[in-house]
Amino acid sequence: MKFISLIIGLTALTTFASGQETVKEYKITKQYLNFPIARNQDRQKVTFMKGKDTLTFNVIRIAENEPDYWVFTDVSAYKGETLRLTFPKAVKGIEKIYQADEFAGQDSLYKETKRPQFHFSSRRGWNNDPNGLVYDKGEYHLFYQHNPYEPEWENMTWGHAVSKDLVHWTELNDALYPDKIGTMFSGSAVVDKDNTSGWGKGALVAMYTADGKKETQCVAYSMDNGRTFTKYSGNPVVRPERYDSRDSRDPKVTWYEPNKEWSMVMYEEAGLSFFTSKNLKEWKFESHLPGFFECAELFQLAVDNDPKKMLWVATAASGTYMLGDFDGKKFTPKYGKYRTTYGNQYAAQTYNNTPDGKRIQIGWGTILSKGMPFNQMMCFPTELTLRNTKEGVRLFSQPIPAISKLHTAEHDLSGLTADQANEKLGQIKPGLLHVIARLESLSGAAISVDYQGNRIATMDADEINEIQTPQPNPGSLIFDVELLIDRTSVEGYYQNGQAVFVAPVNTPKKATGLEILGDRKSIKIHKLMVYELKSAW
Repeated sequence: MKFISLIIGLTALTTFASGQETVKEYKITKQYLNFPIARNQDRQKVTFMKGKDTLTFNVIRIAENEPDYWVFTDVSAYKGETLRLTFPKAVKGIEKIYQADEFAGQDSLYKETKRPQFHFSSRRGWNNDPNGLVYDKGEYHLFYQHNPYEPEWENMTWGHAVSKDLVHWTELNDALYPDKIGTMFSGSAVVDKDNTSGWGKGALVAMYTADGKKETQCVAYSMDNGRTFTKYSGNPVVRPERYDSRDSRDPKVTWYEPNKEWSMVMYEEAGLSFFTSKNLKEWKFESHLPGFFECAELFQLAVDNDPKKMLWVATAASGTYMLGDFDGKKFTPKYGKYRTTYGNQYAAQTYNNTPDGKRIQIGWGTILSKGMPFNQMMCFPTELTLRNTKEGVRLFSQPIPAISKLHTAEHDLSGLTADQANEKLGQIKPGLLHVIARLESLSGAAISVDYQGNRIATMDADEINEIQTPQPNPGSLIFDVELLIDRTSVEGYYQNGQAVFVAPVNTPKKATGLEILGDRKSIKIHKLMVYELKSAW
């Protein structure tokens, strides 16, 4: 289906009413259709049609008077053809919809006051869960839950962006649109290298939830590197037949090599259900693991990079996880339940098919962008590893090294006293920052870090931000800290990523930026590197 969401330009042919229904036709001559949106306007369901074919449908707040902002849809695939928009009742603002080769506000894109500068956010509209994370033909694909028509949750569509390095992103047209089965909820993507599906060798195959009267699992495939998808005519391929609940969603598919088949885990009945398939179309239920909610994940990691010590990780939206064994059909827990990430990260997913085999994760950053024509963001990509600790094997999450591509000015404050460091920190303007530190409390007192007068971290004897985080070496009070500060968010990675906190940047209370607080005379700064960052856009 080749239909895109954002701003578009069209030539209006006719506007006519049939009872309360309003229809407007456009002869497509330009790239975008631009839609005027008002935040307080009632939503109307708009059906997009070409001839007798329904392309998709959405609910849209078409502004009757002065719009609060504009959104757009890319209709370049229909140049020379006629599209028809059908509204269920009269729409005063329909005449404001126009065609153009630029979308409204394009000249200020990525320069908006609350636009994250090194975290992905969609050009317009709402985004939440990352979907379909897969590497293919030199590109990291990021699909995501997207409302193209307003910065609130609705119209669930799969947005799409690609990157060569997981830092610099190019947003493409939306990939999957609502249809008669339902709106497009979360899912995953794989590369069908051996053509098990019959859709072609190397097909990019997306498995997703369609949210209709019930939640069902559907499949679509692409032969042009994800630019367009064809939905399988036999959808849905998995129906909620085992449990008396409509909740059955978020399929994560991977190839299980020992059994030469596809494995799928998804959320249903307050836990994770496991399925198998030979062809990505016909699925068999295998087992169920209770105790998880939404956005299932399952992957294997080596403990301390030792390929002889492998464990499987089962996790879900909140970031809680279990460690255990998996035979392609059933997960057997051995350790858990534990948690690595806290605060404003949810529904994280990891990449399939990475070229170096690393387990890279991106989470949804639940950070508001108030007053903007876009809302929410993705957390910065991290690498996941399993490591032995004094308490047993735990999952660690650290920013990928590619963040260094954005480094500009470097400030080395290692070895200074806290007072000396704070004086130097006061000379660094607040903004985009990457901080790497190793701090020690010689007196046992807590160490805190503030940013613009707001507390972003407190590290105590066995807690970080009031979450129990045991010391790697009992008897010492040394804290390894890494901070990523963007315009609207701060991500903190502590004890090499054993505990991760994501939070919004609060309204400044001071004009200065970073400050280290506590019993400053007893704070030993083993390492303190501050890097100013440039925008990824």
